[in-house]
Amino acid sequence: MAEILSDQLKVKRKSQQPLSSQSLDDLLTFLDGSHMKESDCFVCVVIHNIDGPGLREPETQQILSRLASCSHVRIVASIDHVNAPLLWDKKMVHTQFNWSWYHVPTFAPYKVEGVFFPLILASGGAAQNAKTALIVLQSLTPNAQSVFKVLAQHQLAHPDEGGMPVNDLYTVCRERFLVSSQITLNSHLTEFKDHDLVKTRRHADGQDCLYIPLTSEALGKLLQEIG
Repeated sequence: MAEILSDQLKVKRKSQQPLSSQSLDDLLTFLDGSHMKESDCFVCVVIHNIDGPGLREPETQQILSRLASCSHVRIVASIDHVNAPLLWDKKMVHTQFNWSWYHVPTFAPYKVEGVFFPLILASGGAAQNAKTALIVLQSLTPNAQSVFKVLAQHQLAHPDEGGMPVNDLYTVCRERFLVSSQITLNSHLTEFKDHDLVKTRRHADGQDCLYIPLTSEALGKLLQEIG
């Protein structure tokens, strides 16, 4: 963004340090600078779903609000949930973001937005995979999270096995009152598989076994995160 603005301005910066190597504070200072005559020169940022799972952390929202308050930045954003404004305090709403609010719900399905979501876990390193898995799990019901924990704990306790047989998972979940029927368990498993949280492979004895495509280290960290 700073590079785009710099190209627009065609002005000489005081610092010869490349913008790509500068700190966040330095970049925000540049974007908020009064170093230009053209008051209408700005960078416009469009944020789809500013309250989405990947942007909900307070630190992220603080940075976005600081960005919005820069004199040469304009932010246009959509929100997905009626409680999205709870992410912001009064200063962020009225001083930094300084929103103009328009109620224009589309009620359109998420076919386009969600088309690549199941592929997220297929890319990136173990740390990124675990973080993405956490985001997905936090969007699921407590019971679904508990079913996932059962599978994860079994995988950590038996790393040499090919996975956990579906029948064994059902027995444990039924004993812990996490599911009332095989149909309920299957609905959870379908959701897990749709998001690539869980995969299936055939065991040597012919049983279908479930496993989580994460390293033991990443899986252990994920369990700690979801408590």
